[in-house]
Amino acid sequence: MSKVKYIFVTGGVTSSLGKGIISASLGKLLQARGYSVTIQKFDPYINIDPGTLNPYEHGECYVTDDGAETDLDLGHYERFLNVSTSQNNNVTTGRIYDNVIQRERKGEFLGKTVQVVPHITDEIKNNIFKLGETGKYDIIITELGGCVGDIESLPFIEAVRQVRFELGPTNCISIHLTLVPYLKTAGELKTKPTQHSVKELLEAGIQPDILVCRSEYPLTPEIRKKLALFCNVPINSVIEALDAETIYDVPILMRKEKLDERVLAKFKHSYKREPKIDQWKEFLGRLKNPTSQVRIGLIGKYVELKDAYKSIAEAFVHSGAENECNIEIDWIHAEEVDEANAKKLFKNLDGILVAPGFGERGIEGKISTVKYARENKVPFFGICLGMQCAVIEFARNVLTLKQANSTEMDPKTKHPVIDLMEDQKNIKNMGGTMRLGAYDCNVKKGTKAYNVYGHTKISERHRHRYEFNNQYLEQFENAGMIASGKNPDTNLVEIMELKDHPWFIGSQYHPELKSTVANPHPLFVKFIKAAIAHRKEKESI
Repeated sequence: MSKVKYIFVTGGVTSSLGKGIISASLGKLLQARGYSVTIQKFDPYINIDPGTLNPYEHGECYVTDDGAETDLDLGHYERFLNVSTSQNNNVTTGRIYDNVIQRERKGEFLGKTVQVVPHITDEIKNNIFKLGETGKYDIIITELGGCVGDIESLPFIEAVRQVRFELGPTNCISIHLTLVPYLKTAGELKTKPTQHSVKELLEAGIQPDILVCRSEYPLTPEIRKKLALFCNVPINSVIEALDAETIYDVPILMRKEKLDERVLAKFKHSYKREPKIDQWKEFLGRLKNPTSQVRIGLIGKYVELKDAYKSIAEAFVHSGAENECNIEIDWIHAEEVDEANAKKLFKNLDGILVAPGFGERGIEGKISTVKYARENKVPFFGICLGMQCAVIEFARNVLTLKQANSTEMDPKTKHPVIDLMEDQKNIKNMGGTMRLGAYDCNVKKGTKAYNVYGHTKISERHRHRYEFNNQYLEQFENAGMIASGKNPDTNLVEIMELKDHPWFIGSQYHPELKSTVANPHPLFVKFIKAAIAHRKEKESI
């Protein structure tokens, strides 16, 4: 009998129904009952990981402490559960096939014909069980990307079928997320898409134990009864998932629908305790009842797709609630900014964040943004490339190194204030070649960064190849831009800040990746606090 309990979350009818949010919400409720929970995501695309995917294609690439480039749903898992994920929490078809092919090349299959069943499905099962074998978790939730019926999802569905057979119904359950659309012309909710979706799942050999039904309108008792009857589930296992005001409402809505109770009943678990969700409710209370408001400009190159900056947007939600402040984000395309129109674009902003990114498109707009924030004393926060742009702007306009640049943008620049890491210069393979994952940083006492963290030793997550060029550090510090954080092993600069400015900080790392509901990231919290103060100062003039 398996000690670890497994939950599989599949989706039907359409993509983007919110499997990640449902998985994270269920995980939160089970965690609040005293269970140790983690969530993993299986993605059906053939890329090894999303590290080389365009943000327009896939949204942001989320990076874990151990340096895995993963799906953005892992961000939801961490933000809800306040537990770190790892390489093992995100597996793609590409990684599965790569592992099997590597083993075949080494002769591990002893000359046998390598097939989808059993070799690919066995490799999927190995990855399903990998987290359970650590002994850290009571319950593991596995979200399957894509929709039931997709060709690329079939090996994963077959692997789940085998796992359910091997573990039995009290150790492994299936939750199917589906859509119950409302047809205005007919004036009613329609169950047929859900019926067809469940039929696809049944044809693959899986009977869902619980249905979670996304809908714009409440499910009537008749609709619930019809879904239960034609999808072979008990009526109390038909769970309503109404559109929510915010994703952070979903755990509360799922608690009202008793999703966690139904799961534990299927596992034949006696409840450890009622879920302790008071802290979550307090967070929602602060989020929905702000006492102040600020307007923050987010300047980036992928602003048409908000998911490209998902973790930043959610970090603003957390820090807004912490400050009891409603944060209105102005999404501004970096290519639209220049020195001539900066004042017009930014005059109503209370704070400016220059977002991370790769490549030269929009870089001059970001540099013009930094110049405006520096000269007009607007609270400024630069992340990764945002910090590098702050360095370039300062070099050009304060140190008068007019040709200063990053060698990423201009390999022949006369003043490479941002340069490629030495050990990366000969690497041609773009996948996974960067400085990735958590690195230590020593924070200098008496600085803005120390005031933010309150500690001299911190650890933050990275995803970049280019660094501040230490050959220029003395010039920068003599002119008032100081390195307030450095890596203790390599002496690489992690944080730059301005002395003569109310709040001006750039971080080489990505603080947004560690912001959670329970622990909003202090850099975002203090940035918003500075924006509130800036707004009050403007209003008092």
